[in-house]
Amino acid sequence: MQTIAITQGDSAGIGPEIVAKAFRDAAAELHGCFVVGDVASLRRAAQALVRPGMPGVPVAQISAPAQALKMPPRCVPVLQLPGIPGPQPWGQVSAAAGRAAADSVVWAARAALRGEVAAIVTAPLHKAALAAAGVGFAGHTELLQAEAAAYHGLALERMPVRMMLANAELRTVLVSIHVSLRAAIAALTFGQLLQTLQITHAALTRSLGHAPRIAVAGLNPHAGEGGLFGREELEVIAPAIAAARAQGMQVHGPFAPDTVFMRARSRPQQDGEFDVVIAMYHDQGLIPIKYLGLDRGVNVTLGLPLVRTSPDHGTAFDIAGKGVADAASLIEAVRMARKLCGAGA
Repeated sequence: MQTIAITQGDSAGIGPEIVAKAFRDAAAELHGCFVVGDVASLRRAAQALVRPGMPGVPVAQISAPAQALKMPPRCVPVLQLPGIPGPQPWGQVSAAAGRAAADSVVWAARAALRGEVAAIVTAPLHKAALAAAGVGFAGHTELLQAEAAAYHGLALERMPVRMMLANAELRTVLVSIHVSLRAAIAALTFGQLLQTLQITHAALTRSLGHAPRIAVAGLNPHAGEGGLFGREELEVIAPAIAAARAQGMQVHGPFAPDTVFMRARSRPQQDGEFDVVIAMYHDQGLIPIKYLGLDRGVNVTLGLPLVRTSPDHGTAFDIAGKGVADAASLIEAVRMARKLCGAGA
């Protein structure tokens, strides 16, 4: 079994807490995983889980990823990073927590790029804390993209990536991510959409074992209604779909964004019409996934030369340190990472 690195996330949020809880509640599935970060932060999180009648969660420091394979069940192996800031006050934005979260991601990304770990699973970080730390990237996706590009000696634009949100019922890939709605509309170009279709087709062909059926959501209400509510569908989206089809992809649309996600949703004994929906901007794609349940969604970065997954929720400062955060999405992220490693995606 190969090892998987889990980054600790923002120590002021629920990241370390859900990591400790995942090792406690899903020991078999977390075997071979280890945490990249700070031992004291994980021990504080484990202490927050202590309840009468509940077993404690031991935290052990390791010096190499392979040691995680020898850890007893329910023990959290932590690779202590030198110089990393320790635990920060619960529920508060701090530069120190942002720096610790970023350092964990950078270490894990470089280890994955060198082939020292099979995949990385990233616990939630706080974008304001990241900015306070002077990290010049909006979030995980952008930071990982920069690390991968630098490792391969490429300009950033030569390492295009996309965010996919997935659960058992639905997958959606975003054309743009952490930008304003105005900027997202401006970013919707023929080239950007075609590239999104190419990245999605390649990644899902590997993970599914067959060419995916791709649906494309429109940008405007009713997918523009033939130009009545906007011309992006006619001038940008439809031409990109036609170009993707000419390259052999199974791409359909543009469809009205208020119904296409329902058409793609799979249910027991009933597959959806499509394997994935391409969403034109961040909230268009995330709302349907999160509506189906924050505890089941997984974030996957497509286009990277490494496997990266993440729970589909944030740092939840309001409940941090209370021991009540749900680790289900993190556990799902580990399951997804193992599946993608096995598929070679």
